[in-house]
Amino acid sequence: MTPQTTTTPTTHATSPVLEASLVDVEASLAALGEALRARDPIAIDRDASGLQSALTRAVDHFATAARSGPIPPALRNRLASASGQVAAQRESLARATAALDRAIDVLIPVQTPSLYSAYGSTHRSIRGGVIQA
Repeated sequence: MTPQTTTTPTTHATSPVLEASLVDVEASLAALGEALRARDPIAIDRDASGLQSALTRAVDHFATAARSGPIPPALRNRLASASGQVAAQRESLARATAALDRAIDVLIPVQTPSLYSAYGSTHRSIRGGVIQA
């Protein structure tokens, strides 16, 4: 009689590396979120750069790990969650930027041309025409 071997799910060989890169991404997301809440432009710039670097490293590690075998579902889910948080922050920043642009337009309206320009009517330009003496 041959002994039966049971297969148990094994953790990915690079799980500690993936875990560490994911922790970096999550910490960078939290730092950027805090900087955004504090409205600290220097911290926002620093933490956005840090998040970009952490995401680049994480994607590289996950891509390398995926070539050598399946990624543990828990890590995949955490990476997907981090990706969703990045998308939410990007959307929030886009809305804030649009609101700021509208406020600036109200506070500093586009200057309307005066009734006459140096060349006569506001519709005339120096593009050409006939010079009369």
